[in-house]
Amino acid sequence: MANDAINVNSPYPAAQHITTHGSDWLWAAFAIMLFSDLIVIGWHFMIPRGQRIFHQIGAIILTTATIAYFCMASDLGFASIETEFSYNGFAAGSLRQIWYVRYIDWVVTTPALLLELVLASGLPLSDIITLIFFDLVMIITGLVGALVESSYKWAFFVFGNMALFYIWWALFGPARSTSGVIGAAYKKSFTASAGILSFLWLLYPVAWGLSDGGSVISPDSEMIFYGILDVLAKPVFLFIHLFMLSKLDLTALQLSSGKFSASAVGAAPYDSEKAPRHHVVENPPRQSAAATAAANAGLPSKEKKGMFSRKGKYDATPVAADTYSRDGGAHNVPVGRPSEGTIVSERA
Repeated sequence: MANDAINVNSPYPAAQHITTHGSDWLWAAFAIMLFSDLIVIGWHFMIPRGQRIFHQIGAIILTTATIAYFCMASDLGFASIETEFSYNGFAAGSLRQIWYVRYIDWVVTTPALLLELVLASGLPLSDIITLIFFDLVMIITGLVGALVESSYKWAFFVFGNMALFYIWWALFGPARSTSGVIGAAYKKSFTASAGILSFLWLLYPVAWGLSDGGSVISPDSEMIFYGILDVLAKPVFLFIHLFMLSKLDLTALQLSSGKFSASAVGAAPYDSEKAPRHHVVENPPRQSAAATAAANAGLPSKEKKGMFSRKGKYDATPVAADTYSRDGGAHNVPVGRPSEGTIVSERA
């Protein structure tokens, strides 16, 4: 069936707009995003419950990008803005399509990409919040600058690049250092992923300057430039990043997207979603003798649990967790050795 999006959803009044060829490319990018999204969603069901955070973030990124590319391929989600310069046979002041839906996509996906990175680095929460803030500054100033018709747009371009420089510093400074504290393998994986994403993000200001800023390239060329970057920075990057994480035992990060009781009192062997609220476990199953001995000695257990359990090379060292008995007293018990009468609380 022929692509009729440009005829159905008219680009009027923009003189500089995508053609059917540009829309065809956007439909191809949409298909890539959708197919990758389905793979990641299916993949995440193969990961133990409560340890799916990296795959779930990936699904959020790809679902958002899929909807955004559907919108752009349908010739929707743009504003007609006067250009500052004359290029490609169009006079200065002619109307050009500026795709605000792309920036809506980035407001969701770029913070999620940073979370995908830094949650595997051990970066403190306060630094993560600041990092996300400057990422939003970068995207919002890009949008505002694209919608400004005068030369003042370049001030917003500078603000956005300053925010990008902070992001690079945070990734290769504090985040890289904290990943090294976790272990050499974690630092190597983080450095590789951060390097790939940082290089790709370096090219986005170039694309902005040639399209939204200076109108040097045509809207079709703009879509090809941004589309290639988005495919590389989202599905391709995510598959590379998730593959590298699969070589690590991410329980060392002490992340859990499951119930509070599963991570706090060593109740991971139990399916808390099927247990009643405040269920009392009289005699919970114990670990094997080898695992218990390893926990007492402070050594890694040989039993595989958690994310990527079939592929991880190392187990996290068990840590002590506070458990609560019937008498209401708190007891410090190593994970994997819950005392009798441990209360497994479940949030609603």
